[in-house]
Amino acid sequence: MGRGERAGWAGVSGRRVLRRVLVANRGEIAVRVIRTCRRLGIETVLTVSAADAGSLAARLADQVILIGPGPASASYLSVEAVVRAAVAAGADALHPGYGFLSENARLARACAAAGIVFIGPAPETLEATGDKLAAREHAVATGLPVLPGGHVTPGGPGPGAGRGGAGDGRGGAGNGSGAGLVSGGGAGHGAGAGRDGNPAELAARIGYPVLVKAAGGGGGRGLRVVRDPAELAQAVTLASAEAGAAFGDPRVYLERYVERGRHVEVQLLGDGDHVIHLGDRDCSVQRRYQKLIEEAPAPGLDDGLRERLRGGAVALGEHLRYRGAGTVEFLLDAERGEFYFLEVNARVQVEHPVTEAVTGIDIVAEQLAIAEGRPLRHKQADVTFDGHAIEVRLNAEDPVRDFRPSPGTVTRAVFPATTLRDGISHARAAGGEAGAGVRVDTHLQAGATVPPYYDSLLAKVIARGGDRDEALHALRGALDRCGIDGVTTNLELHRTLLADAEFAAGGVDTGYLARWLAGTGAVASRPPAPVQGAGTEQAAHVLDKRDDERGRGGGADG
Repeated sequence: MGRGERAGWAGVSGRRVLRRVLVANRGEIAVRVIRTCRRLGIETVLTVSAADAGSLAARLADQVILIGPGPASASYLSVEAVVRAAVAAGADALHPGYGFLSENARLARACAAAGIVFIGPAPETLEATGDKLAAREHAVATGLPVLPGGHVTPGGPGPGAGRGGAGDGRGGAGNGSGAGLVSGGGAGHGAGAGRDGNPAELAARIGYPVLVKAAGGGGGRGLRVVRDPAELAQAVTLASAEAGAAFGDPRVYLERYVERGRHVEVQLLGDGDHVIHLGDRDCSVQRRYQKLIEEAPAPGLDDGLRERLRGGAVALGEHLRYRGAGTVEFLLDAERGEFYFLEVNARVQVEHPVTEAVTGIDIVAEQLAIAEGRPLRHKQADVTFDGHAIEVRLNAEDPVRDFRPSPGTVTRAVFPATTLRDGISHARAAGGEAGAGVRVDTHLQAGATVPPYYDSLLAKVIARGGDRDEALHALRGALDRCGIDGVTTNLELHRTLLADAEFAAGGVDTGYLARWLAGTGAVASRPPAPVQGAGTEQAAHVLDKRDDERGRGGGADG
């Protein structure tokens, strides 16, 4: 949809045409948002730290505003600096991307006070979903099962303190864990948000192993698995300190730890009145709770379980009167047909391209339309799922040295030619059949600096096929045409993982990667991949300092 079509919405009550959007982020997601804005005829303003002033995203944006030095605390995490930049630029709206301030209710309120549209949920929703304990209570209110657990404090009060305890399996027969689903599809709650509980008392009721989790944030920070009661007190103290440093919120809570669960999530879109889902994703290949490989749809689920997951997510979204793009995450025991609510991510996800690849829906474009006050442009019956897509995250880290970050200067960046555009294959966009295709979302170019201050994500390589086997084959070929020099990456790790028989079979659990690493040892390196001949579908795209094609992001995630 171009500028002319969008202009028809001007003057309609409750709707506002966005002509200039400030992108309050960096890296590949900044490139991704800028590309869709350009396609829709929307001007973009990018906030950058001093470390990102020469980045690809800065070259693509219509305007760039420096908001601070390299460290995120003095730039990307400053609500005042970001809003001040949006006001100075005359921005109609602010897109926060993912990470940084993307789920910050204070930023959403500051935008509203300045007359700027926050492209995301309402502040009240951000508060409800950003507090993991509050989110659990909302999940219970909609009938979703949660793992038994509750809030604790380091050296917390004695036995019997707090409300709710470790969960009572209300609403169903349970599964022996106090958090089950009733046979036939009814949801047990495993409720109990236990306030200010004593860690030892609560853990004893839950049963070991337990997971210590941060109440105010995610991303693997403030997470500790505890198997020995003697280690619990220290784990709670350390997790609380880490959560306080990362999120400014030291609260932690305990949950029962599931040894071999799968991480499955459901993508939502809502306009505040109606909510639909765009299917599910599997994100079980993780290292220390950081996702490395994602795919859509989640493999190996029976239709009944899949529909219960999707329906439960939509019910929670409707309960929250959700507005924007968001994801409901679940822990899945596929063998028992049971799942448990984990959390809501009230923003666009890093892995959103795999959903775009199988639905043909540009999620960022839908975020912009919802922010303009439009009702959802898709009804649930209109959403179709075609094929399978898999994504890998290429990070600047060294798997041989315990995944040590590898900042530095990129001297060479080679990626396969993109044959998917925001999830839609070129053939499908032209009205033909949607076959295998590749998409690369990146901000890399030769000469680019990988700063030490931020997440190590360099690029995402996404492949789509008519089925999972075809997608996997296409992704293997795509990775063989990638090459990044100057910094150490996990590229070879991904090549090796995609050749592993267990991963190829589908449906691995969250412990898969740790077991695989323990069994294989160090990951070998491989010489840089040669650039294939130009003019063919296999042609590589070499990003160098001379590449000035605006809109180029390799393919375009969060």
